[in-house]
Amino acid sequence: MLHVYDGVLRFYDGAAVERGIYDRWFGLNVVHDVAASTVAVYVDGRRRFGASVIPGESYYFKFGVYMQHQDQSSCMESRWTNVTLYTKHQ
Repeated sequence: MLHVYDGVLRFYDGAAVERGIYDRWFGLNVVHDVAASTVAVYVDGRRRFGASVIPGESYYFKFGVYMQHQDQSSCMESRWTNVTLYTKHQ
């Protein structure tokens, strides 16, 4: 799961994926290889992060603003456009 804290896009609350993420449009691509149990994150076409993930029987993608853990604000906002989901069947 990707989170934003203090303008930094992070993988959960750990590794920084991209800094300076507030107040700008950016391209975000997430590649989840279920067979290999890996995830890769691309920002503006550049690979910024990759990790092994715990295998599971089901997965889903969702996007938006769901909660705040730090420095809580009365304003939470995200905007999305041109969302496309691709799947590969074997």
